[in-house]
Amino acid sequence: MNYLKQFGLRELPFGITPDTSFFFGYRSIQEALNTLLIAVANGEGFIKITGEVGTGKTLLCRKFLSTLGPGWVSAYIPNPSLEPRGLMLALASELGIAGELISAHRLEKEFMQRLLDLARAGKRVVLCMDETQAMPLQTLETVRLLTNLETERRKLMHVVLFGQPELDRKLAQDSVRQLRQRIVFQHSLTALARDEVAAYVAHRLTIAGYSRAPLFAKGALRAIHIASRGVPRLINILAHKSLLLVFGEGGQRVDKRHVRAAVDDTPACAPPWWWFSRTRESTAAD
Repeated sequence: MNYLKQFGLRELPFGITPDTSFFFGYRSIQEALNTLLIAVANGEGFIKITGEVGTGKTLLCRKFLSTLGPGWVSAYIPNPSLEPRGLMLALASELGIAGELISAHRLEKEFMQRLLDLARAGKRVVLCMDETQAMPLQTLETVRLLTNLETERRKLMHVVLFGQPELDRKLAQDSVRQLRQRIVFQHSLTALARDEVAAYVAHRLTIAGYSRAPLFAKGALRAIHIASRGVPRLINILAHKSLLLVFGEGGQRVDKRHVRAAVDDTPACAPPWWWFSRTRESTAAD
């Protein structure tokens, strides 16, 4: 691709798929990862990670799972908006249980037996569930009941709930108060600070193979931070669109005007009305 050749890149640096090779440990997401690792090491049953859309919850989940050692067996449910039996079948599939044609009671027994077998083999099980703000309350209660099985020393399955802030409102309901009381560790992901945005962009460019002079002007980075509000997904979108504009011009550096055009083409960005006022622009900053 000429785009890659023009900028000296091996691959696209600002994709929006959660690729762990591009993981950047900015303050909030590194704190969340540390929380997860400490929680499962201490044998806690439930952990909750929340964050707004685009703050990197799925990437964090994948990074966490990739960090676990060989003593762990992991199950990942990317879309848990399932009824209880659908969730049980998804879990059975993740843990190697053939449960499609058996009764709900038999399926639960098979699942419990699988957890016991793994524990006897020295394995620990962690279940990561993404987008759990969409999970029905009855299914949340099913997950809680599945974690009741434990030895004298520890739980046989750890559960990590990843979700948008709506998850907190769902867990505030009385019908799931027992689950709410079991959440010992939690963390709320926040957006990147201004200085973190510059480091984030530089990190992704380096991973993608860039090794030339700074590709983004300081004014462009400030513009990206304001327009994206520090949300990683929006940073990626704006940076990618800006690079496409520079590529179209045959240039070698992203200036504020490129970011301005990218923002105009990105409805999710909502800067203040004065944000791109020409009276506030400085040629030196670009």
